[in-house]
Amino acid sequence: MYPGFSPCPNDTFIFDALVNKKIDTEGLEFDVVLEDVQTLNQWAMQGKLDISKISYGVLPLVLHQYRLLEAGGALGKGVGPLLISREPKPLQAVASCTIAIPGQQTTAHLLFSLAFPEAAKKEFMVFSDIEDAVLSGRVDCGVIIHENRFTYQQKGLTKLMDLGEFWEKETGAPIPLGGIVFRKDLDPALSNKVNTLIRRSLEYAFANYPDLSDYVKEHAQEMDESVMRQHIDLYVNNYSLELGGDGKKAIQTLLATYGRIHAQGPAQTTPEIVS
Repeated sequence: MYPGFSPCPNDTFIFDALVNKKIDTEGLEFDVVLEDVQTLNQWAMQGKLDISKISYGVLPLVLHQYRLLEAGGALGKGVGPLLISREPKPLQAVASCTIAIPGQQTTAHLLFSLAFPEAAKKEFMVFSDIEDAVLSGRVDCGVIIHENRFTYQQKGLTKLMDLGEFWEKETGAPIPLGGIVFRKDLDPALSNKVNTLIRRSLEYAFANYPDLSDYVKEHAQEMDESVMRQHIDLYVNNYSLELGGDGKKAIQTLLATYGRIHAQGPAQTTPEIVS
């Protein structure tokens, strides 16, 4: 099978035991692709991979060809993207600023659009390039995700808004950042099996935490181990084991929000969720 997920510590932490056969994979073989989440979003729109991590922001565009797995995703409270700039500025000024966004189909873009519907000058780029784009003056502001939440202050950058906090106040729901999807044209029984294996892989990782495997460290590039653990602590939680009622409600809220932002009315499609 061909799964894809990001090299970020939260994903490698979740999938390590599965792809490196630290648990019984019940005869399944996985040929893994590691890519930036926006690339994975684009590939999901093309139906390229059997199993893929995606931003929930792209979920409405892939529901026709993918099921959503309960296990392996990233939802929670206090985990949303941040809007940053070089210096403080009034939020009213953001609409006229040039904003760096980590991909057009990302949840970060959806949350930014909810908070600043008038902002139109956007540049889409890989999330790891955004801090430098703001520092160099190439853009006025940037929406940061992943480990950049823990490093922007060290670079002298300023937080203008916590977009996740804005989402929580507006909706009362946890923030659905990213999930794992499985192709609908594959055997449904196989999707249940993979969902169970991902959950077991995460349970294995939790049982050995705070130790970090070589697999996590290898793909985290130059990231400090303390930042890796901050990353895991923030993005991997009980919702990563199972969405539960709150998680499913958050996803429905996101689908409805997507419909409003894109003038499509309430979301008409409910995701097929594999438990």
